Amino acid sequence: MSTSSLPVDYQKLFHALPDNFLLMAPNEEATVLDNTDSHVAVSLKSRNQVVGKPLFEAYPVASQNEADILAGSHAHVRQHHTPHTMPLIRYDLERPAEQGGGFEERYWQATHYPILDEQGSLVYVLQKTEDVTEQHRAFLRNQQMQRELAEQQERTRFILESLPVMIWTTQPNGTPDSFNARWLEFTGATPPELEGKGWLKMLHPDDAPRVAQQWQQAVSNPALFQVEYRLRRHDGQYRWLLVQALPHFTPEGEVSMWIGCGIDIQAQKQMVEELLVTNEQQATLSDQAYQAYQMAESQRDTLYNLLMKAPAVICILRGPEHRYEFVNPEYQRLFPNRQLVGKTVLEALPELADQGIQQLLNQVYETGEPFIGNEIELLLAQDGTSELRKHYFNFTYQPFEENGQKAGITVFAYDVTDLISARKHQEDTTSPAADLQ
Repeated sequence: MSTSSLPVDYQKLFHALPDNFLLMAPNEEATVLDNTDSHVAVSLKSRNQVVGKPLFEAYPVASQNEADILAGSHAHVRQHHTPHTMPLIRYDLERPAEQGGGFEERYWQATHYPILDEQGSLVYVLQKTEDVTEQHRAFLRNQQMQRELAEQQERTRFILESLPVMIWTTQPNGTPDSFNARWLEFTGATPPELEGKGWLKMLHPDDAPRVAQQWQQAVSNPALFQVEYRLRRHDGQYRWLLVQALPHFTPEGEVSMWIGCGIDIQAQKQMVEELLVTNEQQATLSDQAYQAYQMAESQRDTLYNLLMKAPAVICILRGPEHRYEFVNPEYQRLFPNRQLVGKTVLEALPELADQGIQQLLNQVYETGEPFIGNEIELLLAQDGTSELRKHYFNFTYQPFEENGQKAGITVFAYDVTDLISARKHQEDTTSPAADLQ
């Protein structure tokens, strides 16, 4: 007896198919005729519970939208006798009482196929469903991660553009590929003018060869790069800058980019020179003060370190009430026993109420005009006591906008108390009164 003459139990074969198939009549009610064991398992309903019932009675839907999608797909197959794949739908499964009851959130992709007889008449509609819950959740998680990444990138870009620091990046070989708005505003140059070695043309002729050589050495042996040079401002004046750059390494140890920043130190340079000229014996003190300033200014690492390890007092004040949104460690160190972030300036630093700071912040926020203060005297309470100590700051209040609306103020400051004390000491020791003594 040949195997071709053996009887075949096609229903048993249908039940054993490995996919989720549901067989329905071609009527509008889509009466359930049979389903595979795999479909029984994923639907959490026995075959006896659904066979002979209209589709929506056997498998009730949670919303009219889901019902319309299913009904539309059936109508397409009945009308055109061609397969139809539905868009992704959510269909939650009701767990049996022995499994704890309740509903389980699930997402499905389904296709309806026409089954025709020899005359081309529709005799069955076969539904193939695929549980794509995990794929859909992974897609949603990826979308959320992409949104969070984009928000973080935008936040980083905004902070870097708001800081009054000239920032630039280069390719691994040291070729510049971006300059922030502060750099362009300072030099008055356009990005094309700075491409290749164009940025070197902005340096003082006496400094350019030295800086070019030092930069190539740094690129050849990647490490912290720090240099001082004179850069031509948009008005033609050369200003001294303190410039630092750091390489960013891949996990394999290869340089992927360089990040650098430049800070105008013209005033500090002039101050040091004046002190040295006034009294040579004060050179050591002046040099120490300037070196301390240089060391503080050199604490840059990556983009993150540029903010968190900057040797300057940096904060971001949000809204018209001037609420602290961000403070860097240098700022926090001024007030080691105080909570700043989340509070307004006057809530965190009540001693400033009568010192004009609130009025100045209001003016900058309302007018949109930045404020630059040099050697501003402030009385601050520190060390957890009510004693007020005199400090001097050079600072910039820079307003910023978001989506065309006023948003807050960035504060970038240096504590120059020690430098002023040194200068006053120098003045006292070189005055005629001091000579008489």
